[in-house]
Amino acid sequence: MGGPRILAISGSLRAGGFNQLLVNVAVEKARELGAQVDVLDSKALDLPLYDGDVEARGLPASVVALRERVGNAQAFIISSPEYNSSIPGGLKNAIDWASRPPGRLFKGKWAAVMGASPGPFGTARMQPHLRQVMMAVGSLVLPTQFHLARAAEAFTPDGALKEEGRQKEVEALVTELVDRVKV
Repeated sequence: MGGPRILAISGSLRAGGFNQLLVNVAVEKARELGAQVDVLDSKALDLPLYDGDVEARGLPASVVALRERVGNAQAFIISSPEYNSSIPGGLKNAIDWASRPPGRLFKGKWAAVMGASPGPFGTARMQPHLRQVMMAVGSLVLPTQFHLARAAEAFTPDGALKEEGRQKEVEALVTELVDRVKV
């Protein structure tokens, strides 16, 4: 039997975006702690916009695949950019599809929320919205958060965080998540 099963999600659809880099840093630490991590490529899923009429005709294969991965996870690492002070539409759409009946696939599962942005506020305005949505779908959101401002200057060319203190913050957040799942 392996370690905790974690689904890692970047709220950005951009290949190599700051939030994907941040997810990669978190995933490395989670795997070091023995977690089994499934990294979700939201863009590759090619989810349709949530539509009750589409749902009534039967779930698209991409939605079925997403729901299976969310259902298999025991916890979530979510790193998201901030679009107009809130959650990007693609991330919200994925959460909406995965939260539809049957089942409460997020219920009682821990989530670590973080985000990177090129601006001076990190993702301080988006994270309360993401926290609210995740709690509404039944997830338990860690009280600790991680905001990375000025992300364009924060990473080395190989995708590591330049500042050791910021690296340790991400590692502490991931450690807290893994510890909560193990309990």
